[in-house]
Amino acid sequence: MSIALKQVFNKDKTFRPKRKFEPGTQRFELHKRAQASLNSGVDLKAAVQLPSGEDQNDWVAVHVVDFFNRINLIYETICEFCTERTCPVMSGGPKYEYRWQDDLRYKKPTALPAPQYMNLLMDWIEVQINNEDIFPTSVGVPFPKNFLQICKKILCRLFRVFVHVYIHHFDRIILMGAEAHVNTCYKHFYYFVTELNLIDRKELEPLKEMTTRMCH
Repeated sequence: MSIALKQVFNKDKTFRPKRKFEPGTQRFELHKRAQASLNSGVDLKAAVQLPSGEDQNDWVAVHVVDFFNRINLIYETICEFCTERTCPVMSGGPKYEYRWQDDLRYKKPTALPAPQYMNLLMDWIEVQINNEDIFPTSVGVPFPKNFLQICKKILCRLFRVFVHVYIHHFDRIILMGAEAHVNTCYKHFYYFVTELNLIDRKELEPLKEMTTRMCH
């Protein structure tokens, strides 16, 4: 990977304020464990399994935050090539179009250019993960009852970023020499959501052939 790319993918560099876990907390320890397994090149399929005795919500929380940070960086590397002219709709090839709905400004699924969809998506996720009522950071504060449902929606929408990047912008990723990094991030994400059954199989269809080659 080039020096410029290493700077882009440096885990401390981010284009948005990065959500972190407080040192000394259980979630920080889980985050470190997840990071270590990803960085050491171990079997990703085994690395995503819930550690014995740990709470599933804690495990999901640290991964959702980490995937948000990583996938946001991946999109930022190609965003100058993803414009309203090149990508007038948010899609994954001719068969898949994604419409935006947030129950605020967009109460019905609305067709939007890809960059606008991406900005709304990243803003929406950022609001969720910075909401103490959803992602509590204080020790002993419980997760809400609908926590997993919220995370499923976040992960489902993050998967769409992979779909768009792989199908419409992967030539740029290859030119930048970032293919191996993006593929590793995708495999980690795919193994995690399938291990814990966090994304409906139907949603995974757009990248099915590539996933079969890469992950099976």
